[in-house]
Amino acid sequence: MANTTLTISSKNYSSWSLRGWLLARFSGLEFEEVITAPDDPAARAELLLLSSSILVPCLRHESATVWDTLAIAEYLNEIMPQAGLLPEDRIQRAHCRSISGEIHSGFTTLRASLPVNLKGHFPGFKIWSRAQADIDRVCTIWRECLAKSGGPFLFGERRNMADAMYAPVVTRFMTYDVKLEPALAAYADTIMTMPEMQEWIEAAKAEPADVEELEVEY
Repeated sequence: MANTTLTISSKNYSSWSLRGWLLARFSGLEFEEVITAPDDPAARAELLLLSSSILVPCLRHESATVWDTLAIAEYLNEIMPQAGLLPEDRIQRAHCRSISGEIHSGFTTLRASLPVNLKGHFPGFKIWSRAQADIDRVCTIWRECLAKSGGPFLFGERRNMADAMYAPVVTRFMTYDVKLEPALAAYADTIMTMPEMQEWIEAAKAEPADVEELEVEY
């Protein structure tokens, strides 16, 4: 087995696995994927938001074992500083950490109402008011970041931790047909067309198993 591994769960449904995987890919660290089956109890708890302690993804590098996506991001920034997972400027770095922490710990209604499902597409999906409030907040974050940085990523020309953290939200907006103003739609398109995202999406579509609880119904 490779010296460095990243344990993930479903590529179709797992927002946390996508975040950790993108962070590792952005860092340039070579790693081997270890995939837990969707019927694994820990994996299902993570996917269905039933666990307060998310242990997937989990990065094992040399003698370190790191879980929790923010911890993985900070660890990767520490060992691979040249990757630029955090901005060089102190003020921007604080902002990046703040919006990454916000998506990490908040937006619970958005998570529950619009679960990640890369195989799905639901045009005209009914979005309830509490989920819309979360969507509005995400749009405000993106709008402010892009206005300050000039894009195409949240902090400028280089993708970083914040882009990895918000990538699953982009997929939610695509899956559930959330309408975005032009500048935000352009950012979403930038994220969706990254080679890493295209690779992840293709693998997600090839997954044989569906999790019934995460398949929305009309």
